[in-house]
Amino acid sequence: MDLTSAIIALAVALVMGIATIGPALGQGTAAAKALEGMSRQPEMSGELRTTLIIAMAFMEALTIYGLLIAFLLLGKMG
Repeated sequence: MDLTSAIIALAVALVMGIATIGPALGQGTAAAKALEGMSRQPEMSGELRTTLIIAMAFMEALTIYGLLIAFLLLGKMG
């Protein structure tokens, strides 16, 4: 394994780590705040749930982009 491959492997590890930790923290915070809002105002729970699901989808997309970048970097290792 040459130095370039080692750097790419390290970059893949960093990309996957950052791409999973960031959205995971965001999803946890969003879910906690949405549940807090639902418990305070039960009549708004439907709207909050819809907004939460859309927000979760966008945050999950960031993780998928990180996975895509990791695959592209792995393709460069050749």
